[in-house]
Amino acid sequence: MKSKIKETEQFIRGRRNSFQYAFAGFIYVLKTQKNAWLHFASTVVVIAISFWLGIGRVEWMAILLVIGLVWMAEFLNTALEIVVDLASPENHPLAKAGKDVGAASVLIAAILAVIIGGIVLLQPLLDKIGWLVE
Repeated sequence: MKSKIKETEQFIRGRRNSFQYAFAGFIYVLKTQKNAWLHFASTVVVIAISFWLGIGRVEWMAILLVIGLVWMAEFLNTALEIVVDLASPENHPLAKAGKDVGAASVLIAAILAVIIGGIVLLQPLLDKIGWLVE
């Protein structure tokens, strides 16, 4: 019985530590990555507009998925940059290429988010402010 309690305690401690590490990573990205502040501001604006427009469930799913996609790309790109800097502190063409590809993934996610945001929000926004687009 004691062994089961010990296993449960270790499991809970491990999950708590996992969350602490994840939050530390989140804080690190916000503190060190200027683009993360752009993503944060965009996230707040898009969510506020979505609430104001009263979009439906399916539209919310699309908006939240692309917001999550952009954030995930930014976090993975940051992790990649850190690892590349650690492995190759000197300038190297492959290190640059790796970082460029990581940055491109963020760009692709952001472009996709803008396109989907436009598809979901543009017409309801124009309707709400009284502009007719046919």
